[in-house]
Formats: sequence, C-alpha cells, structure tokens
Amino acid sequence: MTVALTGRRILAHLAGALGALWLLGPSVPPHAASDAPSPSAILLVARSALPDPDFSDAVVLVMNNLGPAPAGVIINRPTRIPVAHLFPDLARIAKLKDKLYFGGPVQLGAVWFLFRASKAPEHAVKTCEGVYLSADPALLRQLLGRDRPMEGLRIFLGHSGWAPGQLEAEISRGDWQLERAAADAIFTGKSEHPWPSPEPEPGESAESATSI
Repeated sequence: MTVALTGRRILAHLAGALGALWLLGPSVPPHAASDAPSPSAILLVARSALPDPDFSDAVVLVMNNLGPAPAGVIINRPTRIPVAHLFPDLARIAKLKDKLYFGGPVQLGAVWFLFRASKAPEHAVKTCEGVYLSADPALLRQLLGRDRPMEGLRIFLGHSGWAPGQLEAEISRGDWQLERAAADAIFTGKSEHPWPSPEPEPGESAESATSI
C-alpha cells in the first residue's frame, strides 16, 4: 500500500536522507551540448492562485540549453533545511542561518546551485550575465569557503522541468508572466514563499506545523 506524504512529512524525510544522497555524488545538470543554442534564460512568475502547490507564487529561472526541453529552478521558495546540513564536516558554516531552497519537484535528492561570478568557472553553465548554474560538490565547497560564503549564492533541492511544448502551452494559457533574467532579479528583491506551505496534521494546530 502506498501512503501519500504531506509536504511536511516529505520535508522531514528529505532532511534525513539528504546527507546520504549528497555523499553519493552529484546529479549534474545537463551541460549545454556543442550544438545547443546560446544561453537564453527567462524568469517565469506564476499567475495569482495557480492551483499547483509546488508552483503557487513561484518565480522560476528557466533555461533552454540544459536539455531537450526547458528546465530551471524555483528561486523564491526556501525550505526549513539549513545549508549547513549539506556539509556537516564544515564547522565554519555550522552557524549559517541561510536555508536550502526548493528548486522544483524533479529529483528532490539532487543539489543544484546558482552563484554570481565575474568569469566562467569550470563545471558550471551560464544562465545570464554574471550568473552560473552548477551541481559540482567541489565547486560548492570552494564557494562556501569564502569569507562571505552565501553572498551571491543560492542552493536548491531538485529542479523544475517541462515536456516539449508544455511550457509554451502554460504560457499561452496565462499561467506565467515572463520577465527578464538578471543577477539582481535572481538574488534580490523577490518575496519568498516557504516550501512546503505550513499544513497542520489531523489534530495539530497550524502553529505546531511550522517546525519539523
């Protein structure tokens, strides 16, 4: 028998399994093929009252050069899992208050990250001017070793993806508003909507449902 998990239970299960999943190695995002189009990223802003709970109030950075169909990450849905959970051996980040973000419902055990850089690093894909996407653990460790580890850095669990033609249909239906992708739009100035939304268990108050 399959038991449906609430968003809260999914998050708790993920928090417990993430360390092991991460240590198994990265789930690297597809690198742009030699014949792939140049980087072309946009921001998708969900319409008001979009019924899908994963994408309600979401702002998604979407690229067209990661595979055969658009893919990207939701940039404004923090979880309650601290960044330090990924690298328990790094004592210097143990007190960071920054959280991991829900990148989308695809491959929640995978870790991707966006970061700002003045020039293209290895093992990363350019999204827009000065912003790169990667899933390389060594590069992430390097970034976390900086004096200000989370400056210009956002880390995601999972990603978002669409079948060929699906996103175009959703845009035509009015589900998404398109905005220009730029570093400032990605890292600042966006309201945040936690994932999963607090949801009380049967017999539990909404207040007690806000912690794992």
